[in-house]
Amino acid sequence: MDFQGALQVVFDLLWTLIKVNYLTVVGMWRTIMPPDPKDVREEVVLITGTGHGIGREMALRFARLGATLVCVDINASTNEETVRIIKQEKNKAFSYQCDVTDRAAVMQMAEKIRHEVGEVSILVNNAGIMPCKPLLNQTEKEIRLMNDINVNANLWMIQAFLPSMMERNHGHIVAMSSMAGLMGLRNLVPYCGSKYAVRGIMEALAIELKEDPREFSGIKFTTICPYMVDTGLCKKPRIRFPSLMKVVSASETADLIVDAVRRDILEITVPQELHFMNRYIYRFLPFPAAVAWNEFFNTGVDSHE
Repeated sequence: MDFQGALQVVFDLLWTLIKVNYLTVVGMWRTIMPPDPKDVREEVVLITGTGHGIGREMALRFARLGATLVCVDINASTNEETVRIIKQEKNKAFSYQCDVTDRAAVMQMAEKIRHEVGEVSILVNNAGIMPCKPLLNQTEKEIRLMNDINVNANLWMIQAFLPSMMERNHGHIVAMSSMAGLMGLRNLVPYCGSKYAVRGIMEALAIELKEDPREFSGIKFTTICPYMVDTGLCKKPRIRFPSLMKVVSASETADLIVDAVRRDILEITVPQELHFMNRYIYRFLPFPAAVAWNEFFNTGVDSHE
């Protein structure tokens, strides 16, 4: 390396240190003073898994804010019930039945939505399942289905709707990870793997668009990491300190998610304080020490068998 090359490296290093410190301060400030919620009245919001639980609650809230809802679920009757409730409140919604694990079906649905509703600007990949038992008791069929729904469906939906967001440099992709995507839990080994994968997909996609020479700053990302939510998936929660770490309702969870999307927050946990506990305590500790804390709190999910 010649002198000029060495000088360029030093300059790049100094400039990077300035940027890192500046962006750290900005990040801390945004945590303390988050931006004002954005208006979603002109947005087309597609949510998967809207037949019940968090999906339905999010759909109701986005619709009440004036967005046009595209409700997608494999169960046509419960999905149409969600749309009926939205329309009863004089808001706009459309129902589509789709097996989101089938890539061809997703692409066909996407084309139909473009013609019947318009371009989707907020995509919420919410559909998921949670087999809960020891790894050696889970069948190949259960594991493959869970990964198809929890992981692959995210990829198919992104491939279907991201291109139009890139054309307009406008959009928002939301994914449901989990606290099980931040730390390992007994009885949830494949599920933890799928939720770690969701976080990896979202982080890698954000970097891929950031490093693209084209301008995609108008496309936002939000990853949601819920704790235990009362949706029927978590049938046997184990909580040593229920006053500190309670099961959260689907409606409370939906409130936090919609607020995070409207404020363009990159990642949240539900409840929110778990984000800081995980990032600044759990991840800083040696693994045996982190396990010791887990044993003290004794929080998790018992087998559904």
